[in-house]
Amino acid sequence: MENFILVIDIILALLLIVLVLLQKSEGGALGLGVSQDSFVSSRSASNFLTKATAVIATLFIITSISLTIMSKQKISSTSVLEIVEEEKDSSEPEIPKSD
Repeated sequence: MENFILVIDIILALLLIVLVLLQKSEGGALGLGVSQDSFVSSRSASNFLTKATAVIATLFIITSISLTIMSKQKISSTSVLEIVEEEKDSSEPEIPKSD
């Protein structure tokens, strides 16, 4: 189940990247001097891309959160430091190793 959601999450991430790159720039930060009216995309296509981006982004966030919840169940609650301290507790003293 976790692998299936992970694959869906990766596909949604790629779709989100493509949808963001397909949208026209509204800021004009590049300063190319080209007006927005000369592009082929129409206003209805822009609205569709915006709504599709919002839906894909929402699905991406949901799958990412579900992956986090599923991976949390597999993580043990003990600390790594506790495990190291348990291994070092022995009745015999250790001799330091010289390099």
